[in-house]
Amino acid sequence: MRSFRTLLSLSGATFALFAVTGCHIDMWRQPKVRAQQESTFFADQSAMRLPVHGTIARGQDKQNEPLETGFEDAPNGKKQYVKTIPIPVTPELLKRGQERFNIFCTPCHGKLGDGNGMIAQRGFSLRRPPGNYHTDRLRKMPIGHFYDVITNGYGAMFSYASRIQDTKDRWAIVAYVRVLQKSQNATLNDVPAEEQKKMMEKESAKPSGEKSSNTPMGEGH
Repeated sequence: MRSFRTLLSLSGATFALFAVTGCHIDMWRQPKVRAQQESTFFADQSAMRLPVHGTIARGQDKQNEPLETGFEDAPNGKKQYVKTIPIPVTPELLKRGQERFNIFCTPCHGKLGDGNGMIAQRGFSLRRPPGNYHTDRLRKMPIGHFYDVITNGYGAMFSYASRIQDTKDRWAIVAYVRVLQKSQNATLNDVPAEEQKKMMEKESAKPSGEKSSNTPMGEGH
């Protein structure tokens, strides 16, 4: 009997403690208005305030849209991919692009950009495998497409914007992708005349069985 009374006493104390603490709800029932609600506090009767003049949302400062997005204005008023890289393409930029490409892109796309990187070789099987830059579709794709993919992702590839934050580095990678495409589909006619002459001299010095034809220089590699 005593145990039952003790239990009742403890239960009562617990209930009293709960009642004291549980009824303190003024922390979330504050005198406030929510977004989209009407308000009599402001003259326009709207709870939402307009941003201060000149405010720029984070990530929305696109002063040079072709450089920062890979898009430009089209004649029909819509947006289209840029067709040329909006920064000077120099040997230094291409070297930087090769370095960044080897770090971030080769695991899936491979060093040649053929979509045969180590991740692909070790069982990365999806309905859309890593892109092969040497397909007709991607060789003809405007240059801005590759920048957009790096920035926003595409298919199974997620955005690399947080990893490659410098826009110049993204364009360097894009420029190097074009180098890879050219290197794997170039012919002798794409070589400058002076270099052609040197190559022809070396070619003529080879035994007849070792001479190569005017086929894509990167084919088979």
